[in-house]
Amino acid sequence: MSTRLRADGISSQPMRFDLHTHSVHSDGTTTPTEISHLAASLGLGGFALTDHDTTEGWEEGRVAASAAGLEFLPGMEITTKHEGRSTHLLAYGIDPSHDDLTAALARVRESRVGRAREMVRRLAADFDIVWESVNAEGSVRTVGRPHIADALVDAGYFADRSAAFADVLHPGSAYYLPTYAIDTVEAIRMVRDAGGVAVLAHPAAGRHRRAVDPSVLEILVEAGLWGIELDHPENRREWIPVLADFADAHGLHVTGASDYHGAGKPNRLGEHTSPAAIWDAIRAQVAAPH
Repeated sequence: MSTRLRADGISSQPMRFDLHTHSVHSDGTTTPTEISHLAASLGLGGFALTDHDTTEGWEEGRVAASAAGLEFLPGMEITTKHEGRSTHLLAYGIDPSHDDLTAALARVRESRVGRAREMVRRLAADFDIVWESVNAEGSVRTVGRPHIADALVDAGYFADRSAAFADVLHPGSAYYLPTYAIDTVEAIRMVRDAGGVAVLAHPAAGRHRRAVDPSVLEILVEAGLWGIELDHPENRREWIPVLADFADAHGLHVTGASDYHGAGKPNRLGEHTSPAAIWDAIRAQVAAPH
């Protein structure tokens, strides 16, 4: 296993990198600076900031990581769907000025706002909740169900986000509405055109009835999928072997990450990580930092 000295010279142990984190710029509860401090305290070599559908925290993350002696990878979790199934895509090193991708992401964010407003309207018939408590003064760049959950928790209706998601925010709830998502194949194309690397996020997450089917992966690989996130706290272990065999047979890079959301999820920063070889392979593929 490769080793390297961290930028601050503290450790010569094999470096590990967390490739999936969220900040207050989407549905996390910590700032990019706070993520940097925590990553440094854990001895990580670096992290990727992958807020939903936005690049808003990149500059803060880059500056904070540098100050903490860490490496930083600008990323994003893109809201995508393939044949009706949510198949989120992690995109690393994209050019944020790429016209097609910028327009598609703007449409996703706009749809999220409309969907969240309507869900709050439905909930307000039975719960004392208003839009301003969900998105105070328009402060959230990428609003979603977690912010509605937080408002319900603050109002005393649920103990935490997970409880709200299991009840009124569940897809089977009468309050639930779907949101617009970019076609996954098209999103992979745009990520590649924008100089980035596309990795399929948590393809075996337990909230789904089954893992992403190999026949679907064939289509995504043909479109240019680079990697698949198999080492993830929400992936079901019994679904992993088939996906790992597929990745090996098709040359997909296997990544690991925590999907850290601060207090928004039980996932702990650095509990699942990628080795330096994967980090370096991504950096070798992506366009120059923006």
